[in-house]
Amino acid sequence: MKIASWNVNSLNVRLPQLVQWLGDFAPDVVGLQETKLEDHRFPDDALLEAGYRSVFHGQKTYNGVAILARDRAIKDVQVAIPGFDDAQARAIAATVDGVRIVNLYVVNGQDVGTEKYAYKLRWLEAVHGWLADELRRHPKLVVLGDFNIAPDHRDVPDAAVWNDGHILTSRAERAAYQRLLALGLHDGLRLHHQDDGLFSWWDYRQAAFRRNLGLRIDLTLVSETLKDAVLEVGIDKTPRSWERPSDHAPAWVRLRA
Repeated sequence: MKIASWNVNSLNVRLPQLVQWLGDFAPDVVGLQETKLEDHRFPDDALLEAGYRSVFHGQKTYNGVAILARDRAIKDVQVAIPGFDDAQARAIAATVDGVRIVNLYVVNGQDVGTEKYAYKLRWLEAVHGWLADELRRHPKLVVLGDFNIAPDHRDVPDAAVWNDGHILTSRAERAAYQRLLALGLHDGLRLHHQDDGLFSWWDYRQAAFRRNLGLRIDLTLVSETLKDAVLEVGIDKTPRSWERPSDHAPAWVRLRA
């Protein structure tokens, strides 16, 4: 099973690219973030024509998440974080072929010390409680998405700039991420690759993609039960090179059947 995560940064704009990538890369399951569409505008018919069933949770202009599955039923759908009052469409979960998929679009946080930063930390704490429960009920768990956290120095171009006081790399954000791993999750990429410079997001400005000045903030985490089933993992930079691309590239993991 090939499972991918892609922040498409507007599905209304990127639908042709998504359909092309689905045909080329042929993932079995995909978590999308920043669809930026209300549910009644989600292109489920077009995706079904491309061979993918879909479930989604969206809102106008901002946020929005979805799970797609190729030739597989999508079951036991959970929209939003249970018990957490949140008007923003940032979380969705479903089961596909016995694997529980949790798709997250983590809050950006704007800047350290702001209200949006405090909201991010509250949101991550709520996710921690949710994932603890999901792991109890679903040993085969994959948590994926745009985490808006670069886990360590290998995931940034300059650790002196992206430091303990910087948004996306601050001490509190990284500690919250480590608390998620401590539940029994593993960073899929780091099971197979220890290199630095393996980024998934590049700013549109300053030729950042060409210069590989990016961040790794799109992650695929696997539960302890699935750790030894990870055959391959990577980041598909190809769509980032297309015309009018998303600023993110898909992160993916392939599991033994």
